[in-house]
Amino acid sequence: MAQMVDIGDKPEVARRATARGWLRLRPATATAIASGEVPKGDPFAIGRVAAIQAVKATSTILPLCHPLPISGVEVEFVLDGTEVECRVTVSAIYRTGVEMEALTGVMAGLLCVWDLVKPLEKDETGQYPETRIHNVKVVEKLKGEG
Repeated sequence: MAQMVDIGDKPEVARRATARGWLRLRPATATAIASGEVPKGDPFAIGRVAAIQAVKATSTILPLCHPLPISGVEVEFVLDGTEVECRVTVSAIYRTGVEMEALTGVMAGLLCVWDLVKPLEKDETGQYPETRIHNVKVVEKLKGEG
């Protein structure tokens, strides 16, 4: 039986979580990103907005997550060779952690980048033989830190 955890008796404290993940791309796609030649636009600028929107919508996407009063979201993209790293840090003062929000932001940010570059990533049959999101994880979780 699914049910939300009752957090009503927990104190509100400062919470912060950082998650990160990677998107593997073809070398030509990475070059197009680096040179600003992605036809749909800047994948990192648009991906940043997608990540922030996803953080705020986490309780809608994940049915047992509590809606949180998010106080801050930081999104960073780094292109390293053929890998795009997305790092999302979320902060709130609340009764439950923000790691699911950070993970959701990373996934949405990377999915958005993939969406913007997918014409460059498809092979001759329309498949994505090299493209993959991988190693998504929480890298830090803090509770009670100002």
